[in-house]
Amino acid sequence: MIRPRVTVPQILERKSISGDSQRISMITAYDATFASIVDESGVDIILVGDSVGSVVQGVATTIPVTLEEMEYHVRLVARAQPRALIVGDLPFGSYQVNSEQGVRSAIRLIKAGASAVKLEGGVNMYDTIAAISRVDIPVMGHIGLTPQSYHRMGGHRVQGRADNRDAGGKERIFEDAHSVEQAGAFAVVLEGIPRQLAQEITQKVSIPTIGIGAGPDCDGQVLVLHDILGLTTHNLKFTKQYADIRSASVDACANFVNEVRNGQWPDDAHSFH
Repeated sequence: MIRPRVTVPQILERKSISGDSQRISMITAYDATFASIVDESGVDIILVGDSVGSVVQGVATTIPVTLEEMEYHVRLVARAQPRALIVGDLPFGSYQVNSEQGVRSAIRLIKAGASAVKLEGGVNMYDTIAAISRVDIPVMGHIGLTPQSYHRMGGHRVQGRADNRDAGGKERIFEDAHSVEQAGAFAVVLEGIPRQLAQEITQKVSIPTIGIGAGPDCDGQVLVLHDILGLTTHNLKFTKQYADIRSASVDACANFVNEVRNGQWPDDAHSFH
């Protein structure tokens, strides 16, 4: 049976107020092949993340990723026709100038095949989230450790430990969460913050929270596909390797190389006559 498509209203309904709702799952994908695999797993949301910069393009941060590149990867994922909800990341520089720029950029990702967009920032992004929402484009927020704020944070550092209202402080992150909610976002990613803070935010906001490095008390969780499959070489505290595809891939390629060098490949059965 073909499962029904996941929609934004369905994600909103999964808000875990009593704790007995089924948690939301979200995995990144950047092309049609991986999107097809991820969708077959039954995941709720496929995030076409600007993490493509560090995961696929080989750059140190997400900052160099362009809107054109995000359009391209959204288009590839959409070609897999997944049943999961496709969320496209708005990259750095595509929405920070003003809300009109944010709307125009969001429209481009929707035209490329996304059903919703994600952007980073809380209080300072209220107007942009509200403007995008007003044109009926669903918005997912992202607060806490926001990778596009790499230089302000001084690297990828856990946020919300300092008890103040400065950017990255505990009180400020609370304000960010409420701003994202009030601006009209349908969900918010909580990244790289203490478990207790994520739990409090989840209890106080009316929209689903999706955690990564934010503990188990969020309404859902997201991981990068390449971390799940063990394709990356780094081992982060907030990721989990569910398979070791990297080692299996290296072994498979090494077997091919050896057979070519020894003249075993291709054999007669794999040749045309």
